[in-house]
Amino acid sequence: MIVFDLCCPDGHRFEGWFSSSEDYQDQKAKGYLSCPQCGSAQVEKAPMAPAVPKKGNQLPISGLAAPTNAPAEVEAAQPEPMSGGAPGPEVQAAMEKLAKLQAEVLKESTWVGDKFAEQSRAMHYGESDAKAIHGKASPKEAKELLEEGIAVAPLPMPFTPPDELN
Repeated sequence: MIVFDLCCPDGHRFEGWFSSSEDYQDQKAKGYLSCPQCGSAQVEKAPMAPAVPKKGNQLPISGLAAPTNAPAEVEAAQPEPMSGGAPGPEVQAAMEKLAKLQAEVLKESTWVGDKFAEQSRAMHYGESDAKAIHGKASPKEAKELLEEGIAVAPLPMPFTPPDELN
């Protein structure tokens, strides 16, 4: 996983997690990215400070070079890197659980593709039977649905539509 700091033209900053730099470019090209605060689809990478970890031969507190005969627990006591570094094991485990949960929920949901807004309205206004659905909606469509009182939410993890799977 790679984490990018993203921002919209209104200056809202937020993180995006992607499997690769190409995954970010692909999601941006398909219009899947939007600002969680204002819904703008004009999302760009924000400048980020590089994560530069301490050298392996330094003690975490004093910063002095560790002797070659230092105990293993001293050498292993390196702090987790700050933003921009690889996620820690707890974050990775949480992301895996979230991905599994999303996959389970989607098993009971019907893919409706670009007809998500249309189908959501039809169910909300009693024109069709209510059921769990998922699909694509532009930020503008999602905002309009919310303004009509129709509960919608983005999927927390990246999702590949069934028609794009190989």
